[in-house]
Amino acid sequence: MSPPTTMILFTSLGIGTIITMSSHHWLMAWLGLEINTLAIIPIISKQHHPRATEAATKYFLTQAAASALILFSSTTNAWFTGSWDITQTMTPISTTLLTSALAMKLGLAPMHFWLPEVLQGTTMISALIIMTWQKLAPITLIYLTSHNLSSTILLIMGLTSSLIGGWGGLNQTQTRKIMAYSSIAHLGWMAAIATMMPNILILTLMTYILMTTTMLLALTSMKSPTIQDLAATWTTSPALTTAILLTLLSLGGLPPLTGFMPKWLILETLTAENLAPMATLLAMSTLLSLFFYLRLTYTTTLTMAPNNPMTKYKWRYKNLNTPFLTTLVPSTLLLLPLTPLLTL
Repeated sequence: MSPPTTMILFTSLGIGTIITMSSHHWLMAWLGLEINTLAIIPIISKQHHPRATEAATKYFLTQAAASALILFSSTTNAWFTGSWDITQTMTPISTTLLTSALAMKLGLAPMHFWLPEVLQGTTMISALIIMTWQKLAPITLIYLTSHNLSSTILLIMGLTSSLIGGWGGLNQTQTRKIMAYSSIAHLGWMAAIATMMPNILILTLMTYILMTTTMLLALTSMKSPTIQDLAATWTTSPALTTAILLTLLSLGGLPPLTGFMPKWLILETLTAENLAPMATLLAMSTLLSLFFYLRLTYTTTLTMAPNNPMTKYKWRYKNLNTPFLTTLVPSTLLLLPLTPLLTL
């Protein structure tokens, strides 16, 4: 792909998200989502491989159906209320349709089937864009309409996503599919808190993007598409391998790492809203995700590759740490003490 084409696609990608995030009219929000979808399709399929073409087709069909549902929901709402304003009160039918459409766009269960397949068929960098930047516009719409959305539907979707994200990742060997199910589980936590504390939703999204970006950039640097590839990384770059270990534990939500902060705040809010059973089920579902994070951790750092003892460590390590990654890793691990400042 030529540099001008790449620049046009990434500019369109950014403009589409910005239009959706800054609009208060449903048609402008829908237009931003469409620009976003059309810009990411060539980025997914640029490998000219059947798997990439399949992934781009699945992504396009899913996003087109979700966008059509959003347009139908907003048109129905305008028919009954006479308003196209996103922040105005919506009818129950429009609210249910909008929730389903946004769940499909994000990859929330039970509309999550496309996400692991799409990520598996594309490159690590394209997967990173789908898992981070592409979540901003739908989450913004959830944030703007949080006072209208049904708490019951979002809580059920959140719990289902957290459970499926944990179960689905247990038997995977591809790191991109594991990160896809990790994304589904994290989005479940965001959906559970969306209607109660939208500010915690934004904090959880920021933390998720930070941790996911760090993990996928590290996997890209190590060229590790499968778990077996991770097993031989210790002799290549011990520092980056240690960073992957701690980032995985942060994704699992273990204290005192950054990933514990959003889970802690969400569980506290659910308990304060007299939803202790829901909080308990969400916390238990995290153990499923933690299991495959620990399996990755064990493969990466706690086992040694089958090398001759004389060549256990290479005499020259590869410098795989980029400046961007060097900045991200401390943020991924050490932001927990800033919780009072970030939650103001």
